[in-house]
Amino acid sequence: MSKSYKKSKKKQNQTSAASKQTGKQKKLFSNLLKIVKQFVLGKNFFPLTEKELMERLALPQEHLPILQQILEELAEQKLVEKNQERILSAQPSQQLFSGTVRMHARGFGFVQLESGSPYSEDIFVPKQLTKNAVDGDLVEVVVNPVVSEKGPEGKIISILQRARTHLGAIIRAREPGDEFIAYAPMLGMQQRVLVQLSKSQSLKIGDRVVLEVIDWGSKESDVIAKLASYLGHISDASCDTLAAIEEFELKKTFSSKAIEEAKSFGKRVLPKEIQKREDLRHLTTFTIDPDTAKDFDDALTISVDKKGHYHLIVHIADVSHYVRPDSALDQEAQSRSNSTYFPNYCLPMLPGELSENLCSLKANVNRLTVSVFMEFDPNGTLVDYRIARTVIKSAKRFTYKEAKEVLDQKRKSSHLETLQLMTKLCKLLKIKRHERGSIEFSLPELVILVDKEGMPYGTDYVLYDITHQMVEEFMLKANETIALHLHKQGKNLTYRIHDTPAEENLRDFSLLANAFGFKLPDLPTAYDMQELFQQAADTPYGNYLASNYIRRMRLAAYSAENIGHYGLSLEHYCHFTSPIRRYVDLVVHRILFGEDDDFEYLQAVCQHASEQERISAKAEMSVLALKKLRLLHSRYKQDPYQHYQAIITKVK
Repeated sequence: MSKSYKKSKKKQNQTSAASKQTGKQKKLFSNLLKIVKQFVLGKNFFPLTEKELMERLALPQEHLPILQQILEELAEQKLVEKNQERILSAQPSQQLFSGTVRMHARGFGFVQLESGSPYSEDIFVPKQLTKNAVDGDLVEVVVNPVVSEKGPEGKIISILQRARTHLGAIIRAREPGDEFIAYAPMLGMQQRVLVQLSKSQSLKIGDRVVLEVIDWGSKESDVIAKLASYLGHISDASCDTLAAIEEFELKKTFSSKAIEEAKSFGKRVLPKEIQKREDLRHLTTFTIDPDTAKDFDDALTISVDKKGHYHLIVHIADVSHYVRPDSALDQEAQSRSNSTYFPNYCLPMLPGELSENLCSLKANVNRLTVSVFMEFDPNGTLVDYRIARTVIKSAKRFTYKEAKEVLDQKRKSSHLETLQLMTKLCKLLKIKRHERGSIEFSLPELVILVDKEGMPYGTDYVLYDITHQMVEEFMLKANETIALHLHKQGKNLTYRIHDTPAEENLRDFSLLANAFGFKLPDLPTAYDMQELFQQAADTPYGNYLASNYIRRMRLAAYSAENIGHYGLSLEHYCHFTSPIRRYVDLVVHRILFGEDDDFEYLQAVCQHASEQERISAKAEMSVLALKKLRLLHSRYKQDPYQHYQAIITKVK
């Protein structure tokens, strides 16, 4: 990768760097040689250009020719090398690598190295060593030879390619001369953005804008930008979602060609398509989803035979029938990789003609599906399965709340016995999951309620009751069954993987749990964790310990290389049950019916999907955080002296 430092054209005829020096020059040369040598061989040295090296050593410009001679001398001694105009120490630790940086909200980052690097993990870059990189930038990083508890650490030394040209920002101050200072969340609080306006443009403090970057500056100098578009004022809650879409560069519109393709399928399933499939419209089938759902990916059918065997059929929308590889719809879906969910708004992966209509398993209409038929013995063990392309007609669209009311017999329904049968199988599957070491948290979800203008007016706790649990257990089993099926066929696929937690994190959590009065070994097993959460479930600390443990776990991701799923305690697992809102599920459907399973293609799909999933999560959380702040502010205005009960979760 590196070349020896070559002599500049001006010095090509010199025979020896030191031979032509006068006495005074020789002394200067000798002194500077010691300084440069000591600096370059120091453990904190990182690759620099000649100009940067001059600045770091505080050398006057007239010393540049002498510095060049010194570098030639050090190159002859094989102590330095040069790579793309940067001076490197000729040590293995000084190798440069390129990759994509993923920035954390707290200022540090991780560089995902390009293929062929000797490091299997991402390179951790501390906050002060990120240069002025932005999430998604292609960067050069030099890696520290000493691996810390966080893994390999490094420093970004140059930005090869910017990931974006625009920034979402909020005007926070006005400077003399009609220049404005903006805060861009993507850059952090410390980075000033200077906004240059034309004579026809005007802004005020609190305006939310999209800026076109002219000069990215550095950590020591301002970013220079000009106004690209105006979104609204920070006081206007209706533009919170739009601001997040712009800030995180999510795609909010579909190409006209993709919309034309979606409309070309019509609004109803054609009779000729039904004839090609196994007809299951005679079976009692229904969906169970959140109150606000519009895209119904999955439906359920269940029965029990004379042997006491449960027959569960999980029906999944056959999106692959409509979205063909390399079509305009496919390109749009692959680019997005997933739907993004904001309060009262969904940014879909597919146009509404498909996501909210033809692919959505609505009640009392024919829908094309892929069905997984699973047979379980009376103990909940899977004894047989098959997979088929089918057509169904859902009899009912249940919300979780409605299904729970039916089970509690607070609401009458002809589906009571079916729901009770699902509950029985669900409990058997939960036992099986517990036996293999999977940890279930059953945490309630806090939902922020917002009005049509986007203003939050309250909260709702959605409890993880039996209706949520049964749908989750059935989807987990379908996903596992598909993963095992394709694995046995020797197919490559987009696995959902989850690595084991770092030992450091387990020890820290063990220390925390013991501080709360629970007994946990230094390095707890999955079964130790199960016992802990059972004990903590009915205490004031249960939810806090569960959320704290989740934060210490590694993130799940997609990969064509299977390492298993730690959280579920499964060796083979994939996502198959949500092809309306996840592209990897659509790809699994295609592989299931004989389409492309090229490993390199799948790995590229997995990497992009994992990145987009993380970006969507950031966008969703940014809006939720703002809605929470708006709600707290409105309550403060109503009663500044109201008291709340709280739990301290961290001392910093």
